[in-house]
Amino acid sequence: MNYVLSMLPALWDGLQVTLTLFAITLSLAIPLGLLLALARVSRLGPLSALVNGYIWLMRGTPLLLQIFFIYFALPGMGITLPDFPTAVVAFVLNYAAYFAEIFRSGIQSVDRGQYEGAKVLGLNYTQTMRRIVLPQMVRHILPPMSNETITLVKDTSLIYVLALNDLLRAARLIVQRDFNTTAFVVAAVFYLLMTLVLTWLFQRLERHYARYDQ
Repeated sequence: MNYVLSMLPALWDGLQVTLTLFAITLSLAIPLGLLLALARVSRLGPLSALVNGYIWLMRGTPLLLQIFFIYFALPGMGITLPDFPTAVVAFVLNYAAYFAEIFRSGIQSVDRGQYEGAKVLGLNYTQTMRRIVLPQMVRHILPPMSNETITLVKDTSLIYVLALNDLLRAARLIVQRDFNTTAFVVAAVFYLLMTLVLTWLFQRLERHYARYDQ
């Protein structure tokens, strides 16, 4: 028990890095994903095609490869980012593409009759989206958003390749120092707790919006 307690400060420092990356990615990727989704379903053909290509590229290549590209390739173009901003950019660009597809699916799940009704009421496209479509979209996207958010928690461990001291790297350094894998078990408990909290939050949201279907 004393051994576990002795490693907690180092793991806590790593956990803060993990949570910071998670929070920044979520706060930036969700609004960016929504904008991409709106562009994807817009009637502007070239814009929709461009966004579709971006989503296809980001979802079709590994996140780890995207991290490497930003870290190693961009300096050759005269753009150099510190390690943590590199991770943020890679994660935001990647997850915005996934969230965009979730939002697109949610938008297209709204019955077309809702659009016709909005037109009868004299609402323009922006008003229709803001007042009618997006509020109804929320309850449809919660399950896939939950899955993607939980995946993000686990994907944060990929930043070990940038030598950032996240939760997993902090645990690995302890294991290498002490030749004892207990730190991995404790790190796994932290990841599971984060997943448990997110699952609970999304389940509450799903129950909240389910009331409007009754």
